[in-house]
Amino acid sequence: MIDVRPSQRMRDLGVVQHDVGILAEPARAFDLPVEREEAERITDELFAAMERIGQVHPFAKGMGIAAPQIGIGRAAAVVQPPGDAPAVILLNPQITDHSEETDEQYEGCLSFFDVRGLVPRPLKITVETTALAGATVTTTYERGLARLIHHEIDHLDGLLYTARMRNGVAPIPVEEYRQTGRSWAYDGS
Repeated sequence: MIDVRPSQRMRDLGVVQHDVGILAEPARAFDLPVEREEAERITDELFAAMERIGQVHPFAKGMGIAAPQIGIGRAAAVVQPPGDAPAVILLNPQITDHSEETDEQYEGCLSFFDVRGLVPRPLKITVETTALAGATVTTTYERGLARLIHHEIDHLDGLLYTARMRNGVAPIPVEEYRQTGRSWAYDGS
């Protein structure tokens, strides 16, 4: 049996890989509620992709996927927190505030799946999204969920997590990463 690279496995599941231009472009916002059907269709496609991927790879830390990662340049992402928490749907998300307190944890990315990178992020973020009916919704996220959501919002802004890594710090091959299957660890959690 041929050993398939993790990035090839993700590509086979329909995930755009890091060398494709759409991942470096800011996603186009939805005009809601006018584009409600389009937003719902794209959200459904994201959930279907997440389901396919979840059948192949477990995500103890939770997972997310942004529309550009499935080749759609629109400002939609979904995040599945670890455990049984409900999924978070992000339409037109914008980070409006973040804590000064940060930490550094390893992240993976479905579009960059052969490596893991040590990424500093705020421990708390406040995010504005647009509901399907057009209202603005503001939510604060902390720790691991803040990290997941920030990662997906970066995708919608055309950034990969490597853009957030400290200078001189390189991603490590997935084979060297030893935290698969474990939740992120936070002091006092």
